[in-house]
Amino acid sequence: MSRPFLFAVALSAPAALLAQAAPAPQSIPRAAFITTMDGEFRKIDTDRDGQISRVEIDKFQRAAALAIVQERRRRLFADLDADRNGQISPSEFAKVPIATPRTDAATLMRFDTGRDGKVSLLEHRTATLANFDRLDTDKDGVVSALERTAGPARR
Repeated sequence: MSRPFLFAVALSAPAALLAQAAPAPQSIPRAAFITTMDGEFRKIDTDRDGQISRVEIDKFQRAAALAIVQERRRRLFADLDADRNGQISPSEFAKVPIATPRTDAATLMRFDTGRDGKVSLLEHRTATLANFDRLDTDKDGVVSALERTAGPARR
């Protein structure tokens, strides 16, 4: 599943939270990257106007953060249920602290080169492809596993 890596390009910290158990790096062709990033853009663009606003980004990130918290709770419950009988007292479960991940729309809003408070598909694609191209150090149109683990080239 390469989606957590690809989404991380666009949403940095929240995506990193989504990539809890990231798979081994794999090569990513540029065309597949574009398709995936466009799909991620459409998931955030809930009003389907071709632009993502700060409100849409905040809402998407909050939902992603909530999903992470719910999964952590599910795993924690399974860990606490030592005898696997499906029961943990409410008082035991309530004592377990679970931090909610922080959201930050400014991470994606930095792509708003038009400074109109919205990120268009073109702005989103330009910024994310710049990162893809930075990672594709041999300029063959594919980010290989080696290039992903090596990180961006210094220019």
